[in-house]
Amino acid sequence: MKKIIILLLISLFLTGCGTHSQNDVINDLDKKISNNSYNLEGNLEIVNNDEVYNYDISVSYKKPDSYKVTLFNKANNHEQIILKNSEGVFVATPALNKSFKFQSDWPYNNSQIYLLQSIVSDIKSDEKREYKETDDGYTFITNVNYPNNRKLVKQEVSISKKGKIKEVKVKDENNVALMTMKFKNIDFNPTFKKDYFNLNTVMETVSTKEEETINLEDSIYPLVLPSGTKLKDEEKVAKTDGERVILTFEGEKPFILVEETANVFDEFTVVPTSGEPYILQDTIGILGDNSLSWTTGGVEYYIVSDVLNQNELIEIASSISSLPTMK
Repeated sequence: MKKIIILLLISLFLTGCGTHSQNDVINDLDKKISNNSYNLEGNLEIVNNDEVYNYDISVSYKKPDSYKVTLFNKANNHEQIILKNSEGVFVATPALNKSFKFQSDWPYNNSQIYLLQSIVSDIKSDEKREYKETDDGYTFITNVNYPNNRKLVKQEVSISKKGKIKEVKVKDENNVALMTMKFKNIDFNPTFKKDYFNLNTVMETVSTKEEETINLEDSIYPLVLPSGTKLKDEEKVAKTDGERVILTFEGEKPFILVEETANVFDEFTVVPTSGEPYILQDTIGILGDNSLSWTTGGVEYYIVSDVLNQNELIEIASSISSLPTMK
């Protein structure tokens, strides 16, 4: 009888200290994140071919629908801010003293590696997700929703024993991590001033150091072109503050690529635009149905085509280096 009681006690003890089910982990995460505003800091690494781009990222979220995401590129000190408030979605570039304004569903229209609720949503919505308990926490492998980047197919989410998201890796079909977000600090009890998510307030609190002016003495060519497409024409136009280059490509999938010296506005300017914010290697661009524009290295780029889809636009843009290359 005594042996039976001991076995029962051991069984109860092991049950109480046993593994957490994935539903337990998900419910704990969902409850914590859905019920709280937060501040977080972390590092984002993006891999494109042989290039690696690193960002310092800070995120502020205030229930129910205010976001401020600051991305600081470590290589070139380029800072941009994605802001969502009651007036819309903005992408501000302090160095150029301007911001684009979007009528957008961001951040709900696709996965976001640096937003906690997006990560949890991906976990919850994937009924075929993989789950395992490790020595120091829990791991989920789920599908992701990046409709504009077909290379990104799944993510690996690492969670601590205390229920905090530690790291997210978004991978391709070969299990290679193309984006890695490491979360350093997460505060679920932040205090925000009244105008914290106001665009003008945001711009007043950041540096507006001017971008270096670039002279486009040499055109900058994409290293990747659609099959059957080649450069047809190249036109250089002088601007008041720099140059503009117009490259026309013809063939099966024609497009136009415009490159010009980025201008710094004397007064802070908001430019209405259509499209969606898109992180393109070392900067945040504007992705439309048939166009993609971005600024990096003191140069503004714009690709437009009637026949290229968004994935093809991104592939061409991702092959353009800020250094002049041969045709």
